[in-house]
Amino acid sequence: MGEKRGLVLTSWDVSSLVVDRLRLQQNIALGCFYFDFAARRGQTATSVLGCLVKQMVNRMERIPEEISWAFQEQKKDIGGCAPQLIDMVKMLQALTSSQPTYMCLDALDECEAAQRVRLLDSLKEILQRSPRIRIFVTGRPHIRAEIEKRLAGRVTSVSANPTRGDIITYLRVRLGEDETPDAMDESLRADILKKIPEMISEMCVWQLCRELLTSSANKYI
Repeated sequence: MGEKRGLVLTSWDVSSLVVDRLRLQQNIALGCFYFDFAARRGQTATSVLGCLVKQMVNRMERIPEEISWAFQEQKKDIGGCAPQLIDMVKMLQALTSSQPTYMCLDALDECEAAQRVRLLDSLKEILQRSPRIRIFVTGRPHIRAEIEKRLAGRVTSVSANPTRGDIITYLRVRLGEDETPDAMDESLRADILKKIPEMISEMCVWQLCRELLTSSANKYI
């Protein structure tokens, strides 16, 4: 991670390795969130930060007074109400201000654009108050400019692009897991392994593969 305070943007496929490594460390706060395109409507900035708060609190022997007080105040409202985004920011500032903290956000590009803006602005607020925090983010290259704009001066960017050999290995594994093997002959398999690496861009390998398989399966129906 290095000593520079800020956020690292890299390829999505290394995030689990980073999280596994961090979990081995002692005396740190750690929170992880994995964005999912299929569930993006429910993955708001508030719910993401709330998930991080919950994970960090669950690792503590004693819940900080600021967190307990915030939830008690919410219960006093008529009918009770969930903490809002500003409350989550304050909670994370309190949780991260006194201890080394790592937040890992995987596939940020899958977050809805409006929610991504709110989330990045909230992370900026947290970074300003928490000098010991490191935020690790993965996503496709097209969101890099947005992150650098929202978190100006706090971003270290690293590209992790697959080689042709990586792509071919990945395709072979995925093709071996295909649930409709009868839809493909050796000629089609060879065509996939040849054409996709030539046209591939980061993070769309399996999508292209599925499209090819689907269109080929239709020819056999």
